[in-house]
Amino acid sequence: MTTLPSQPVPASESSGTDPAKRVLPSNPTAAAIVALAFTVLLYLVELVDVVLPADLDQGGILARDVSGLDGVLWAPLLHSGWGHLFSNTVPVLVFAFLAMAAGIGRWVLVTAIIWVLSGLGVWLIAPSGTVTVGASGVAFGWLAFLLVRGIFNRAVGQILVAVLLLGIWSGMLWGLLPGDPNVSWQGHLFGALSGIFAAWVVARMDRSRARKATGPGNLAG
Repeated sequence: MTTLPSQPVPASESSGTDPAKRVLPSNPTAAAIVALAFTVLLYLVELVDVVLPADLDQGGILARDVSGLDGVLWAPLLHSGWGHLFSNTVPVLVFAFLAMAAGIGRWVLVTAIIWVLSGLGVWLIAPSGTVTVGASGVAFGWLAFLLVRGIFNRAVGQILVAVLLLGIWSGMLWGLLPGDPNVSWQGHLFGALSGIFAAWVVARMDRSRARKATGPGNLAG
């Protein structure tokens, strides 16, 4: 009988913690700094927009106009005034921080998916000729990601956090429906759908990585 050396057990398994099922960031200080830095960037952009004689908001998403496609990249950084930015600040800080539970690298991937897909959704279905700005679409994406990640990961802790978030921010869900003509429900809706899609993508990546890490064990011959 020949015994082959078993493959090493990943550190996450040996320690009993799965990064995909983590509720809070393993390095909360770093996560808080990143979330705060992103929020500060939003305030700096708005300050520049106010101080300089330039209407930066025109760099947002111009619906169904090819020249407005680049707005997909810039729209989440722009806001239509301080009030608009203030209303997004707390959700951005909280959701960004919690979405870094699996690591900052994974957060960048999730954010990129939400950022691009929500922007394209706005470009496709927003009223023709309108310009959309604001980080609320990304915030909705992070919220949706946090609400469903526990289901994809089969993580009780994440599901409990989702219930808590839903209880606190349930009023945001009305933003998914048409209403105030000055509010982009399209951005909110596609942000949420993109967040769900991002949760599905990373869950598949984690399961695939787990299968490769497990590999064959001891073989007898």
